Amino acid sequence: MTSKEMTPQERVSKELASKELALPAGLLTGIGDRLRAVDAELSRRYPGDRPGQPIHTAYVCAADADKDLPHEWGTSALELADRHTDLLTELAGTEAVARMRNMLAHQPIQDLRLDFEDGYGTRGDEAEDADATRAGEVLAALPDTVFSRGIRTKGLTAAEYERAIRTLERVLEGAGGVPDGFVFTVPKLRAVEQVDVAVRVCEELEKAHGLPAGALRFELQIESPQAVIAADGTATVAQAIHRSAGRCTGLHYGTYDYSAACGISPQFQSLEHPVADHAKAVMQAAAAQTGVWVCDGSTQVLPVGAEAPAALGRHFRLVTRSLERGYYQGWDMHPGHLVTRWLATFTFFRGALAAAAPRIERYLQRQGGAVVDEPATAQALATVVLRGLDCGAFGPEDVTALVPAASLEVLNQLRDRKLPTL
Repeated sequence: MTSKEMTPQERVSKELASKELALPAGLLTGIGDRLRAVDAELSRRYPGDRPGQPIHTAYVCAADADKDLPHEWGTSALELADRHTDLLTELAGTEAVARMRNMLAHQPIQDLRLDFEDGYGTRGDEAEDADATRAGEVLAALPDTVFSRGIRTKGLTAAEYERAIRTLERVLEGAGGVPDGFVFTVPKLRAVEQVDVAVRVCEELEKAHGLPAGALRFELQIESPQAVIAADGTATVAQAIHRSAGRCTGLHYGTYDYSAACGISPQFQSLEHPVADHAKAVMQAAAAQTGVWVCDGSTQVLPVGAEAPAALGRHFRLVTRSLERGYYQGWDMHPGHLVTRWLATFTFFRGALAAAAPRIERYLQRQGGAVVDEPATAQALATVVLRGLDCGAFGPEDVTALVPAASLEVLNQLRDRKLPTL
């Protein structure tokens, strides 16, 4: 290869190799050892994104839940969709509406959380014990389409920790162990020491019930300013992830408690208020590349009665806004929210495929174009397409129709930065 045929990087490497270095070899060895240790620690703390995130979490009072709840919510959602077909078609088009209806009929809920906190209240130990045992039975009996499931306990505070732990143990007893996809939500996080307690509770429950080490995992609900910024100015939520011993799977934003704690007047409390955007941006940065999922909060506006059309349009807009900002999961508090959750999600990812396909095609073929993408961007393009495939926004045939070279294997290689040889 002549010098003219060399890449700039190859020319620099050749020039460096031809020069004698003035620095002692021992110094370079020491630097290399130190940097390898840094790289190893970064790899441990930031293993990369974790696939399989559900598009939502449905929250239901634990006293009201039974194993037929997914079907009941899906049926109610379909009835609402039937009443507002014209509006939904105007929002997203016939193809997305058809896909939404199919999902409501077969897999309306991906992630379900039975609530023993604010949505449950204080009912006395005897009642909560009974509900917790029954909740465990329900979680164990849910269909496989609900691939993530669990409970929200009361908080790990001095006033509530005993009840929270007791409920968690009763749920596990009712389920006969740890149900597939089980996770429990820890609300009202304010100090990183609460995460230490959550880890200890998991360890002791696993020992007491003969469960495999690491079987219990939890989410942290971010609904306090102290969970975002600690008294010393550090980001509590970032410390919390790395003190969870790998048990923290998600961060969930609590819309109304957080807004109220920041002094926001009730009529302005919203997923799109600036304080919400700030909190979620900190959560997103703290969780990036850790494998911990970030979940947006809920809206208290329900699509019922005469207000249903406006509520549907509002929720469609809010879900779309969250997706545009990289929050791929959110709370749903009512069957009607499933309609616009699925519709907005499908619309977003179908639009993402249309935008990503030509850029992936150019990248795979190493062609030029108006946008020159780097490997990290190609990784992001592949990731968003894979998310769309996972949630059912389109099928593999839709991808290969636009990018013949983009098989599932190739997309996974791009996502994992293991680029194919073309």
